[in-house]
Amino acid sequence: MSSSQLPFEYDLPRRLIAQEPLQNRADARLMLVDRARQLIEHYHVRDLPQMLAPGDRLVLNDTRVLAAQLAGTRAKTGGRWQGLYLESTPEGNWKILCKTRGRLEPGETISLRDREGRLALKLWLLERLAGGQWLAHAQTEEPTETLLERLGRVPLPPYIRGGNMVDDDVETYQTVFARHPGAIAAPTAGLHFSRELLKTLDAYGIGLSRVTLHVGLGTFRPIETESLDEHQMHSERGLVSTTTATELNQTRAAGGRLVAVGTTVVRTLETAALAYEAHPSNNHTSDFIGPWQGVTNLFIRPPFEFRATDALLTNFHFPRTTLLVLVQTFTGTELIQEAYRQAIEEEYRFYSYGDAMLIV
Repeated sequence: MSSSQLPFEYDLPRRLIAQEPLQNRADARLMLVDRARQLIEHYHVRDLPQMLAPGDRLVLNDTRVLAAQLAGTRAKTGGRWQGLYLESTPEGNWKILCKTRGRLEPGETISLRDREGRLALKLWLLERLAGGQWLAHAQTEEPTETLLERLGRVPLPPYIRGGNMVDDDVETYQTVFARHPGAIAAPTAGLHFSRELLKTLDAYGIGLSRVTLHVGLGTFRPIETESLDEHQMHSERGLVSTTTATELNQTRAAGGRLVAVGTTVVRTLETAALAYEAHPSNNHTSDFIGPWQGVTNLFIRPPFEFRATDALLTNFHFPRTTLLVLVQTFTGTELIQEAYRQAIEEEYRFYSYGDAMLIV
């Protein structure tokens, strides 16, 4: 796979797209993809403590998904309106996406409604932005996160029940280690971990570290260009703390592997490692990563050299997405194609609420 080639395509029966999570998160199936042995084996996520070695370290994304999906009516027409909160500006306004019949105009007012359909507050559309976004202002002194938790719905991807949440999604579309609010999509590889599994991993001598990457809208955006080099990567905010950087350096120094839980963790770790490598004062240290905070638009594609990722636990991804490009780059084209072929043949459950693979 060259830097300009698109990821491989595959045909997936619709019945294999998971619509609900399993009752026990760790009961999901886990495919082992061994790059050194060119071997594929089949396990469950609950087997992970035995599949890793003492001294290895799992790196988790502790972002918390916002209840970012909004509903309301247009004051001008009375028509239904749907919105997706993306982020707040320094001035306290919102960046949102809107969906409604007809054409919206700057200055329009939206009557936001809560989950029971009751009128809650007014939202003014201030300005049309690039990429289909709008700048808006909410008539409230309530903190945005609190307001969204009260009014908003879980922003499920459209392939799960058409994006329509049920009450259980409030808990199941959130990792058990979620801490820092800011994502509008879950870091889905992390959904497989129960509190009991995390305790077992710790008891087996497998370390746990946290980074933060707030998953943005671009995670769903397909590659529509003719080559990878032409695709414009989305940006996401992230953080690697001093404590986490120290843990990662110590793990590597002791011979342990860093196991990224999800593609968001890979992008965070590799961004931080590149930033550390580029800093002139770090040329003579034995460390490979330092603390990092900022925005990344890193697009991992061939011939990318992985600096901070020894193994990857990830869900199955859509064709023509940057996520699949990352996984294909890490694994190798022939092996990952065979892994997806076997996953379909063995009827693995796909996408956000589906099964996973561990690539070592």
